[in-house]
Amino acid sequence: MEQTQKTDVIVTESVMKVYDADGIPVNALNGVDLTIQSGEFTAIVGPSGSGKTTFLNIISGLDAPTEGKVWLSGKVLSEMGGNELSDFRRDNIGFIFQAYNLIPVLTVEENVEYIMLLAGVPKTERHDRVVAMLETVGLKDVEDRLPTQLSGGQQQRVAIARAMVSEPAIILADEPTANLDSKTGADLLEMMRHLNDETGMTFIFSTHDPMVMESAKRLITLRDGKVDTDETK
Repeated sequence: MEQTQKTDVIVTESVMKVYDADGIPVNALNGVDLTIQSGEFTAIVGPSGSGKTTFLNIISGLDAPTEGKVWLSGKVLSEMGGNELSDFRRDNIGFIFQAYNLIPVLTVEENVEYIMLLAGVPKTERHDRVVAMLETVGLKDVEDRLPTQLSGGQQQRVAIARAMVSEPAIILADEPTANLDSKTGADLLEMMRHLNDETGMTFIFSTHDPMVMESAKRLITLRDGKVDTDETK
């Protein structure tokens, strides 16, 4: 079901991030003001060191800005304590990483259901949602396999299923196609674009991949920790 009512899901105001590199301050982000609305399919791009991954970490609450504020689904991340922030992140964000980050000793079903298990979703509902999501991502009948029994593309599909199964407002993907061949990457991108169109779920990518940039509906370029260009297609 496609969303028609657009809302601001991420807002950053004058966000700065300064790291200490052996006593020398390094500005990873230097005053970023951005608004991302529900249903966007956005790529954050830029050269190495431009602040892409730092920006993703900050808007997800994995890291805190040195200055500025971040609103996620209407809440200021810096005003939440550790447990509250962890629960809020679990319930509102799905993560997709280039290294997949699957738990090797768990089956596909156990990996995908893990976030729902933490959230207290009943067992029967977890199973039904996992089966439906694996079918959606083209992995029907592999729920009992271990990650090592899957190809790289299949493992990334499991990671996408895990990110989406709890129906979060936002999917954050850090270089999700980096370890995949071009055809597998293109297939997964097409699948995510379709899921975005069908569900209205918000996707935000950090990427160097021209295919992701081409597929994105909005392209935000960071340079030297600042927004250089912001283009909606």
